[in-house]
Amino acid sequence: MALADHDTVLRWTRAGLQDAGGATAGALLVADSWLVDGGAARALDEHWARFGDSCRAHGVDAGELARFRAAVTAAVPAAGRWFPRVELGDGGLALRVRAAPPPAVEARVVVGAPGDPRRCPRRKGPDLALLVGLRERARAAGADELLLCDDAGALREGALSSLLWWEDGTLCTTPGEHTLPGITRGLLLALARERGIDVRARSPLPSELAGRETWLTSALHGIRVVSEWLSPVQPAGTAERAAAWRAQLERRGG
Repeated sequence: MALADHDTVLRWTRAGLQDAGGATAGALLVADSWLVDGGAARALDEHWARFGDSCRAHGVDAGELARFRAAVTAAVPAAGRWFPRVELGDGGLALRVRAAPPPAVEARVVVGAPGDPRRCPRRKGPDLALLVGLRERARAAGADELLLCDDAGALREGALSSLLWWEDGTLCTTPGEHTLPGITRGLLLALARERGIDVRARSPLPSELAGRETWLTSALHGIRVVSEWLSPVQPAGTAERAAAWRAQLERRGG
């Protein structure tokens, strides 16, 4: 099946994946996405496990998910860089095949207003349109990402990324109860523990990250270092560790 340069939506049917003509599968209930570069994808099993767990909670059969995965694998091109998204909507399963944007290693950030607007922070999908909209507003303000915070202004994570930072020799991230279980985040925390590096979870105020090496992580970009705080204005930390940890992450590639 020839794929266009723009998003191609393929709906899952009894006959397999069928071109949906750009139509979605209804209200988005679950979603997951990963980078495919030259046919390889990092932590693909973990992405499918996260997607599958959420889909089964909505009554999707494990056998159906296995058949869908096989069809998705066949549909995503082996050549080039792609950022496919699998979806479960109230109309069923679907695949969105998207060309991946260029990789980024830095990000400028703004902090959102106090109060987390998400309904389902630990499930990717139901809040995705809201979060994309918040990220677009941040981009209009010259940033690359918006950081979400709680009612007291303590940080939770990025609209479309996980938040990690370094406090001396400790790798820190935000508590799991209000944080999407990011696959790249999980890989980095596991790497830290394997190397005997302390890991800590807490909810910092933005000012507590001033001058600290701070990362935004995602399947698309891996590790992006916060290079500038646009709001609040404060100094960004030096990227002392990022390059070495990117190399470690690449060695965990698919």
